[in-house]
Amino acid sequence: MRSAESAPGAAAVWDIATPSRPVLLPGVSMAGFRARTADPVDLSVVPYPAVTVAVDLGGRPLAVEDGGGRHEGSVVVGLAPSGVHGRGRGIECMQLRLSPLVAHAALGGSAELDGTVVPLRDLWGREAERTQERLRLAGSWPERFAIAEATLARRVEAGPRVDPEVAFAWGQLVAHRGAVRVERLAAEAGWSRKRLWSRFRSQIGLNPKRAAQLVRFDDAAHRLATGCSAAQVAAEAGYADQSHLHRDVRAFAGVTPTAVAAAPWLAVDGTAWAAPAYLTKA
Repeated sequence: MRSAESAPGAAAVWDIATPSRPVLLPGVSMAGFRARTADPVDLSVVPYPAVTVAVDLGGRPLAVEDGGGRHEGSVVVGLAPSGVHGRGRGIECMQLRLSPLVAHAALGGSAELDGTVVPLRDLWGREAERTQERLRLAGSWPERFAIAEATLARRVEAGPRVDPEVAFAWGQLVAHRGAVRVERLAAEAGWSRKRLWSRFRSQIGLNPKRAAQLVRFDDAAHRLATGCSAAQVAAEAGYADQSHLHRDVRAFAGVTPTAVAAAPWLAVDGTAWAAPAYLTKA
């Protein structure tokens, strides 16, 4: 178990557990979190190019709020969420980051992969409660990670696959950090632009243009979190200028680049996530 202190002004100091070996299932990363304070935690969720599954393991319910209301317990947060907050006391949870290619299979081909928050039980039914209880009763984080990995592997094996052309397009967006045109992706995949747009949207949860913007935003957000200036980030992350970066950050996070740079959850990324799930082939 490692500990990491959030950015200045953050609500909590976390104990963070990570697997001792890479997760065998491509496109999946996981970490365990336990708040080291009894004070209330209120964290805004920074959009990320992966679907997030938060499995609540604490004695008090984790509450996740978005524009659609308040959800307690284990939840799935789709791609590019807007205005999502996690709140609670004594939080203990396992967080799984799933490449959208994996999420499509693991979550049963659900369309709930965009910016929505959905209770895990709505997608997994009774298995959500059984898995949560097994994880709570496990004696250690390594045991919990093994349970989660086995559960995901079983569901991915039985779940629907994305089209190879869609998987190719997603991989190209990630490899080029969003700097690739949809027309080029369609041509290289052998599809029309319209067909790629439609199939990508139905299987990934965002259309290709929005997905490219999200990947680029994530790159920019992490550069900002390391202390790079907005001007430098705009130039290095492929934005037309600093105003373009500002507009994109506002659109995704609802705050300025300065505020994103100090986002508490970005501060723990280097400790919790050795390799981003969306950068892993799946």
